[in-house]
Amino acid sequence: QVQLVESGGGLVQPGGSLRLSCAASGRSVSSENVHWYRQAPGKGRELVAVIGHLGTTLYCDSVKGRSTISRDNAANTVHLQINNLKPEDTAIYYCTLNMCWGQGTQVTVSS
Repeated sequence: QVQLVESGGGLVQPGGSLRLSCAASGRSVSSENVHWYRQAPGKGRELVAVIGHLGTTLYCDSVKGRSTISRDNAANTVHLQINNLKPEDTAIYYCTLNMCWGQGTQVTVSS
C-alpha cells in the first residue's frame, strides 16, 4: 500500500522560498514518476512539476525557472523547491505516485 506524506508548507512572504517534501512508503520514488500538483482556492488542480523514474523533470510555465524538483532515493522522498514565491503560488500542494495522493501541504504567500 502506497502512502505519501507531504510537508514543508507554511506562510511565507512574497519573494521567499519553500522546500516541500513528499515522503513515500510502499513504493520506491525511483521506480515511478512522481508528480506535484497544487490547488488554489476556488480553482482546479494544476500540475506543477514531474520527476520521471529516469530523472527527467518537467515544470509548468508558472514555476519554470524558479522551481526545482529532486529526488532523494535513500530517503524515498521527492522535494519541490520553489523560489521567488508569489501570492498566486498560494495553494495546497499534493504529490502523487502510482495514482495515490498525499493529504497535501498548505502554502500561503502573503505579506
